[in-house]
Amino acid sequence: MAIFKHLNREEYSEFVCGCGAAIINIGITFPINKVIFRQMLHGMALRHAANQLFSEGFRTLYRGIGPPLLQKGISTSLMFGTYDAIQKPLLNTNMNVTISKGIAALMAGTAEATLTPFERVQTLLQDNHYNKQFANMRDVIKVIATKYSATEFYRGVTPVLMRNGPSSTSFFLLRETANKYIVLPPNAWAGFRVIKEFLTGAFIGALNSTLFYPCNVLKVHMQSSLGGPFISIRQAAIDVYKERGRKISYFYRGVHMNCTRSFVSWGIVNLAYENLKNVIKKN
Repeated sequence: MAIFKHLNREEYSEFVCGCGAAIINIGITFPINKVIFRQMLHGMALRHAANQLFSEGFRTLYRGIGPPLLQKGISTSLMFGTYDAIQKPLLNTNMNVTISKGIAALMAGTAEATLTPFERVQTLLQDNHYNKQFANMRDVIKVIATKYSATEFYRGVTPVLMRNGPSSTSFFLLRETANKYIVLPPNAWAGFRVIKEFLTGAFIGALNSTLFYPCNVLKVHMQSSLGGPFISIRQAAIDVYKERGRKISYFYRGVHMNCTRSFVSWGIVNLAYENLKNVIKKN
């Protein structure tokens, strides 16, 4: 894209800080995410999902971390970097500030959907039904690439698109609103800034994760299949509805743990991002 051809050092730093923040976050929160995944896939209670992972042992606890580490590193880099790269030219056209930032955030989130193959591979690695079939990320990629078409990597892309664009828009607009109205005095204790940055990301992340949780449930349901016909998001919703006792509330099985994970995760991302940006500015 022409918009990325003339980025300066400060603009490139947005990509670097986003990537660094994601890597720090994934290393800390991956075990929690894996418990949530089992709840999404099997509709099981928190205690049963945690016991299942515990019984499998520590050796498999970080099994599947490769795809999210790559996917989140790149996607969060794209999220922050693309948002910054797109919104500045739009603002220079005298477009309404809120509209320009909303468009930039929506495009940044949509761009992340190109990384759906990482989520696809992660789903298969975290599903215990494939524990014996796949040893690692390389195995999954090799099987999909040799035995199936390239479109198999993008199974479940529709709920990803439904989640990414709107959630990124919500994140950036709410984040900027919080930064605008929650202003600390110049001589405030440094700890207050840390708390502010963590809680800003944490509350927005928790809100978004709850609002878009059903999209993740549908994505996991669609991506847990390997081969065979692709189902529509409507059919996926019907399948999950029937499998879970025809109760809409069961679409939110695991939402509490997911909300907690997102609270911690996005708090870490926002805090790490802001601090990495400060470090780069000083150097």
